[in-house]
Amino acid sequence: MTAPFGSVRAGAFARIVAALIGVFALIGLPRPGWCDELVVSAAVSLSNAFKELGKDFEGGHAGVKVLFNFGASGQLLQQIASGAPVDVFASADQETMDRAEAQRLIEAATRTNFVRNRLVLVAPGGAASTVSSLDELKGQEVTRIAIGKPDSVPAGRYAQEALELAGLWEKLKPKYVYGQNVRQVLDYVERGEVDAGFVYATDAAVAADRVRVVAEAPVRRPILYPVAVVAKGPNPTRGREFAAFVSTEVAQKILSRYGFARP
Repeated sequence: MTAPFGSVRAGAFARIVAALIGVFALIGLPRPGWCDELVVSAAVSLSNAFKELGKDFEGGHAGVKVLFNFGASGQLLQQIASGAPVDVFASADQETMDRAEAQRLIEAATRTNFVRNRLVLVAPGGAASTVSSLDELKGQEVTRIAIGKPDSVPAGRYAQEALELAGLWEKLKPKYVYGQNVRQVLDYVERGEVDAGFVYATDAAVAADRVRVVAEAPVRRPILYPVAVVAKGPNPTRGREFAAFVSTEVAQKILSRYGFARP
């Protein structure tokens, strides 16, 4: 019995689509109707720079869509450890990436330091703010100091280190207001809800018209940001490409515009 014309046409169409998908796969192009997604979990202090950097990466990789998940480095690590589908992890500190490597959550061979930052003390903009040094945080007029939670926010650990070096950590404890990440700390300062706060120099630059940099907060070691491919990420090929891309000349120029320095 001869098949109806419509069935023949439908069958032929299905075979053509199947053949095209096979061709796309062979030559490395994304399948029609699918998006080649890359998921990057990155420290929130990288958000402005990485959003631009992601667009540049997409422009050089047809069909790729970069999806970002920004947050405190410690929280991002917990998500990855819990099985979140992440391809690349960029932390604001070495300690968090060390833990990721110890847990075999990253491909150690892909780990590299790609930028450097600085910790600064900031105060709300305007004449009302009188803080001009770390030592002045002891003054009675300073009642609230914002820092990131040291157990999960690298900027908070750096702030604790800086205050310990200055002999102020224990003395100032009653004044601390803890933020979930460094951008929340910045927000507290911007809105004048605290008298001062510790953020990265790059965060202060984002809000230069709303906060005032009081002083650089010295720490023991340079603040280096590492990046690595997540060991069980769903898109390891694109993950390795992106992890390598952030150290390229093109990416470094983008990062430098946001205040990051080369490692």
